[in-house]
Amino acid sequence: MPAQPHVPTRAEALELFLAHNSTEGLKAHALSVEAVMRHYARRLGEDEEKWGIIGLVHDIDYEKYPELHCKKSPEILAEAGWPAEYIHAVVSHGWGICSEVEPTERMEKVLYAVDELTGLVKASALMRPSRSILDMEASSVKKKWKDARFAAGVNRSIIEKGAAMMDVEIGELIAETILGMRPAAKEIGLAGSVGQG
Repeated sequence: MPAQPHVPTRAEALELFLAHNSTEGLKAHALSVEAVMRHYARRLGEDEEKWGIIGLVHDIDYEKYPELHCKKSPEILAEAGWPAEYIHAVVSHGWGICSEVEPTERMEKVLYAVDELTGLVKASALMRPSRSILDMEASSVKKKWKDARFAAGVNRSIIEKGAAMMDVEIGELIAETILGMRPAAKEIGLAGSVGQG
């Protein structure tokens, strides 16, 4: 029988995520999205802890169940006693890809928009001589945006759809995503030569 809904702490969320995911790439992606979600929550006057936790666990089922992405996460989170609104937010990031759940809350729209974008930002940073996000501006990412072969796995149309949902320009979304990822630069492997001082 599932436990009563329990508002998870960041430590509990990380422990649960790591119980289901062991690859460095997925962990770095989770930490990237968490950092950007926290950045946006601060900027918009929202609950930073809640937004960050949802960003952290959004891909919780991906490593073990890639074919059932966004289908197993509700089970995992419900079993851990997570609130329904947290579960809804997590599942909504796969809308139109692997989920029927549409992002309706502001938090969900931000998650939808930045999830794919963090991958493009990371790929762009790793192409720089410094291999760092700390000295990278949005213009670097925008140059790469038009090259469909660069970071070909990143679905630009999802990012565009997310930006439209948020009612922001792509350039602004990229700039804010970079700012959001910077505090986590070392953890996500993007401090490069800039972060060595």
